[in-house]
Amino acid sequence: MERLTSLYRDWSGLDPESCDLLPLSGSARKYYRLSGGGGTVIGCIGTNPAENRAFLALDAQFRAHGLHAPEVYSVSADGMAYLQEDLGGGQLFELLKPSIPDGNFSPEQLDWLHDTMALLPAVQFKVGEGFDWSICFPDREFNARMVDFDLNYFKYDFLKLTGLEFNEIRLQDDFDRLRADALDFEGDTFMYRDFQARNVMIKDGEPCFIDFQGGRRGPVEYDLASFLWNAGTHFSASLRRELETVYLQALDAFRPVDEKAFYARYRQITLVRLLQETGAYGFRGLVERKQLFLDCIPTVLGCFRELTAEPFARYPYLTETLQRLAAEWDGRTIIPGMEVAL
Repeated sequence: MERLTSLYRDWSGLDPESCDLLPLSGSARKYYRLSGGGGTVIGCIGTNPAENRAFLALDAQFRAHGLHAPEVYSVSADGMAYLQEDLGGGQLFELLKPSIPDGNFSPEQLDWLHDTMALLPAVQFKVGEGFDWSICFPDREFNARMVDFDLNYFKYDFLKLTGLEFNEIRLQDDFDRLRADALDFEGDTFMYRDFQARNVMIKDGEPCFIDFQGGRRGPVEYDLASFLWNAGTHFSASLRRELETVYLQALDAFRPVDEKAFYARYRQITLVRLLQETGAYGFRGLVERKQLFLDCIPTVLGCFRELTAEPFARYPYLTETLQRLAAEWDGRTIIPGMEVAL
């Protein structure tokens, strides 16, 4: 806090009157709201210099292309702390939250979702335009190593912890095919990586973007899957289709859209994203016992049930395993005292 207080003083010429820690999520980064005579800002204390450099470079790229990301006011000499624009309390997830249980979103809420989807292709193409991918953290692109990390995240931090019996060799055969298929993309498009309603702020009625420090070069379908299949928001199939249509109409301004080919590819990438997401729920929920992530597990199992209702011909054993997980697992785990309420 003292580092942020010093930055605020150097930036504004005044001491902050308050410095309040904001709620923590899955990240080790800490955010504070500093207020005083110089105004209100958000202060960030990072834990990794490369991650901070990636955020600052990507933030500059967003803003250079007219996309609303927080303006950075001041950065410490070592790059580990900085002050940025306070976008207010309008996190899209919190604005949607009252309507999530029944899925009955208001016209205003639907407008925010439509606007976010319509802006996503601009984020993907404009941020990627001429960007130096070597700055990205932890790697420059969505590559074989990154996909392996995600698939193993699911296997070791979720599937094995459930105690469900499975053939590891057959599962790996399908993982190998899925990895090869996931990497079949072209172009220098930006993949936000964790594009979800918690990382979109609504300020003055317009979407603003935060927490993109893990972004890298990657397939455009990934961010769409990340947003629309997120277990925290749990959009209905009909709303997902509506928002997919909005996205595709906006995407057409940047590249021609073959809907049949797009949806085949999108379904494939959705599978990869859901496996990664489930690994996160396993580690953050089952291992670290954070309730926010435990609460998402029943919903992500429902996502697997829906997605595999049409089996993946290329990944038959993975399909079977996910179907069994969704149908047979009773919430008990191999971790002493840990059981999920399904």
